[in-house]
Amino acid sequence: MNKGIRATEVRVIGSDGEQIGVLPIAEALQIASDSNMDLVEVSPDANPPVCKIMDHGKFKYELTKKKQDARRKQRGSQIKEIKVRPKTDDHDLETKVRHIEKFISKNDKVKITLVFRGREFMLREQANAVLGKIVSLTEEFTVVEQPPKFEGRVMTMLLGPKG
Repeated sequence: MNKGIRATEVRVIGSDGEQIGVLPIAEALQIASDSNMDLVEVSPDANPPVCKIMDHGKFKYELTKKKQDARRKQRGSQIKEIKVRPKTDDHDLETKVRHIEKFISKNDKVKITLVFRGREFMLREQANAVLGKIVSLTEEFTVVEQPPKFEGRVMTMLLGPKG
């Protein structure tokens, strides 16, 4: 694979990583073909250009595997949602707080959604009290990233991990 090589001589690195030396291109290609491998240009800007004897197909395969591994390990935080109502009882809130703690421990953010149905829309003070209670129960491990806000018949608040 001598595509892109313009010099008459190249610095050749063997398949084991040892330097073979500066050789004419024809000789470097011959050495690569004798070992059933490819001559791959790894540093075209060097003087003379640096080429390595390697199995190019295997090299490309390993490169894609490394990219896939990096993508797999790069898990960002997700937003988990917890729904409550203005008349949610204390015991139910404690259960919701345990769920919030589990999500926060996995480095996820938690969106608290308080839904109003029918005439519950008049219970805004009670809704604020419910959200305030959630904040006070989770203040040791969460921080309020987005304070409570109204969007139609829904009130939302975003909690994130502390520190």
